[in-house]
Amino acid sequence: MTETIESVSKTIIETLLENPKVPRNISADSKIIEDLEFDSLAVMNFVMEIEDKLDVSVPLDRLTDVRTIQDLAEAIVSLK
Repeated sequence: MTETIESVSKTIIETLLENPKVPRNISADSKIIEDLEFDSLAVMNFVMEIEDKLDVSVPLDRLTDVRTIQDLAEAIVSLK
């Protein structure tokens, strides 16, 4: 099954909402660091969780361009 950016974004948001510390009003346009208040360690832990869930590996150099949930979804879809 080919995953779409929308389906990957939905999976990312659902995973984020499992954490009670994450704001409830997140969307694909939410900025991971600014809006979710993730530090670099939290970003890395979250990306590893998403990688496991979606069976993909995101190279560190691809993460430098990721600012929003949408950016992360696009990066994941392009790697699959």
